[in-house]
Amino acid sequence: MQDWQMISCQKPKLLLVDDQRVNILVLHELFREDCEVFMATGGEQALQVCRTVLPDLILLDVHMEGIDGHEVCRRLKAAPDTRDIPIIFVTAQGAEQDEVRGLELGAVDFIVKPINPVIVKARVNTHLTLKRQSDILRSFALLDGLTGVANRRKFDEELELNWRRSLREQSPLSVIMIDVDHFKRFNDRYGHLAGDAALQAVARALNDVIKRPYDLLARYGGEEFVCVLPSTGQVEAVQIAERMQVSVRALKIAHLDSAVEQMLTVSLGVATVVPNSETTSDALLAEADRQLYQAKQAGRARISSCA
Repeated sequence: MQDWQMISCQKPKLLLVDDQRVNILVLHELFREDCEVFMATGGEQALQVCRTVLPDLILLDVHMEGIDGHEVCRRLKAAPDTRDIPIIFVTAQGAEQDEVRGLELGAVDFIVKPINPVIVKARVNTHLTLKRQSDILRSFALLDGLTGVANRRKFDEELELNWRRSLREQSPLSVIMIDVDHFKRFNDRYGHLAGDAALQAVARALNDVIKRPYDLLARYGGEEFVCVLPSTGQVEAVQIAERMQVSVRALKIAHLDSAVEQMLTVSLGVATVVPNSETTSDALLAEADRQLYQAKQAGRARISSCA
């Protein structure tokens, strides 16, 4: 299923933040049928929930003990993975200074206490619809036009997002670089239309191997693909690479000018790391590319991985 199809059929995720439980309960009752509702009773908890679930919309109380709503908003807007989440402030009646400051911080709307259920529901539905439309348009902009998998821009974004998450959780992160062997010879013999069809088939075969919703396959450029695998150690990443190799071979696309086999094959490079403050996502990608180079130097149609 494509990203835009998933966006269209999933329930939107709504985060309610208020240090008064009665307010949260009222809002939860309003939206529990139409949304996947998450709740937080303080600023710190709200930030933690946001980083974990990445809600589609936040209803955020302005005045809370500890970290107030304005500070929560400022921190969310400063972080790359949460800055695009729309925030509706819930504010005391007549607090115009709250509205001015909230707009400056990036809020999209305000709800005035005491809460009017009809108005609240209408405004939330409006902003959830806008968010869904924006997400769908953005998902199209992040797809490769030929193969339908993610493009280079989407991969770069996901790699950085997963790098920060793995650094925070101290979990392994793996990258697989994939190259279609002797693809120029394939185009020269069979023509570019056949080459395009072959790349589409290879992309489907590779994408069929990855099952988890947070794994990502992208076209890196030309006949190269790349896969990012969060929370995946080296052994498991190599196993996924092996299944990718088998899946492409199973296509049985003739390649009579290949110096490897008489069918289309791929070479793969695997790199895995548990991020720390002294390493970067660029270094992980460079290592996967180095492993791919070694696989090609060793004769192609094989997998190379760092020990």
